[in-house]
Amino acid sequence: MSERCERRWHPGRACAFGAVLALAAGPAALAAPATPSPSAGVGTPTTGAPAPAGTHGEELYRQSCASCHGQQGQGTQRGPSLIGVGPASVDFQLSTGRMPIADEKPQSRRTQPLFSADEIAALVDHVASFGGGGPQIPQVAPGNLQAGRELFATNCAPCHGTTGAGASLTNGWTAPPLYDATPVQVAEAIRVGPGLMPVFPSQVLTDQQVDDLATYVRRLRDERLDRGGGSLGRLGPVPEGLVAWIVTLGLLVTAARWLGRRAGQ
Repeated sequence: MSERCERRWHPGRACAFGAVLALAAGPAALAAPATPSPSAGVGTPTTGAPAPAGTHGEELYRQSCASCHGQQGQGTQRGPSLIGVGPASVDFQLSTGRMPIADEKPQSRRTQPLFSADEIAALVDHVASFGGGGPQIPQVAPGNLQAGRELFATNCAPCHGTTGAGASLTNGWTAPPLYDATPVQVAEAIRVGPGLMPVFPSQVLTDQQVDDLATYVRRLRDERLDRGGGSLGRLGPVPEGLVAWIVTLGLLVTAARWLGRRAGQ
C-alpha cells in the first residue's frame, strides 16, 4: 500500500487507517501482537454507547479508515484499495502501530499500536469482508534454531544486518530492527512483504522454515547479539574496548620489564 494517507483528528474520529498495508520491518521475531491500553479510546464512538455486536469493526473502519480507503475499501486518491490485501497485512500494520499514520512520510515506523487487540481483530474481520482473499494471519510454532540461523543469514541479514539491528537501504528507506517483532509479526512480514521487502510465499519458504526464522529472530531479540568480539555480559563495545586496552597495556608493561631485566644482566 502507498503511504499517502494523512491523519485527521476530529471529535469522535481517529486518523486514517493509512497507506502502507505492507510497509514494515522486514523478515523475521516472537510473541503475539502487542496490546495497548484500551484507555486510549481510539476508534470508539463519541456517544459513549458501545457499538452493537457484529458492527464494531464496521464502526471502527468508518471512523478511522474510510476517509482514505473508501467505505467499501475500494480506495481513494488519499489511500489504496484494501480489497484482497488479506488479514495478515491488516494485522501487521495495525499491531506494529504503523497504521494509522500521523502524516505523510516515505516509510511508516513501528510504534505503539493505537487499537486494542480486540479492536484490531474487529478491523481485520471487517476488511476481510470486502473480499479478495490475501494471506491469512500465520499460526507460528517453535522452530529449529540452527535452521533459522542459516535461513536468516541467506534471506534477511543482507538488509536487516547479521544481528537484526536494521540498516539503511535506498532512497531514504530502512530495513527496521527486528528486536520488537513478535513471532506472528515476523511470519506476517515474510508472507506479505511490507515496504521494499520481498514476498516469500509458501513455495519459497515453507511454514516450517517460517517457524525456524521466527525462532531465530526471537533469539536475536532475547540476546541482542553484540557487534564484535566477546560480549562481556553484553555491556557493549565500549567496555569491551576498554578491557582490550587494559590487557594490551599490561602485556606491554610486562614485556618492558622483562627486556629491562635482560638488559641489566
